[in-house]
Amino acid sequence: MSDIAGQTGLRGTASAVVHESYSFACMRCGHGWEQSYEIEHHTNAEGEEFVLYVADGRVVPSPLSRPACQNCDGHVVRIMRAGQVSSVRGAAARQHHRVPAAGPVEVPRVPGQAEEPHHWHLSDLLHPFQRRAS
Repeated sequence: MSDIAGQTGLRGTASAVVHESYSFACMRCGHGWEQSYEIEHHTNAEGEEFVLYVADGRVVPSPLSRPACQNCDGHVVRIMRAGQVSSVRGAAARQHHRVPAAGPVEVPRVPGQAEEPHHWHLSDLLHPFQRRAS
């Protein structure tokens, strides 16, 4: 499909056009974006079916084949259903306005609790998993 990227001709012969949208997230830099596509179904002169992906009026490679990040050109990109990026951005914007004031947090003292807190060591955490010698 990469050899047809950028073409703008042959598009009037589509037998069917399907509209699909995807959300993308780069696992390298964290950039997220959404894109809508018109997927045009065609038949060539030999009777073989093929599809063209059209985004913003231009024929582009299939977003499912080897997507690249628009920010860093990385190829480790997660493809999700439409709306995922915008919903995360909306949640982040709402969360941004409810940031609590910074400062030390004091835990209320429990009656009967020792004054000195227990300092955990790795061996304390692994104790339940240790095998007993027979």
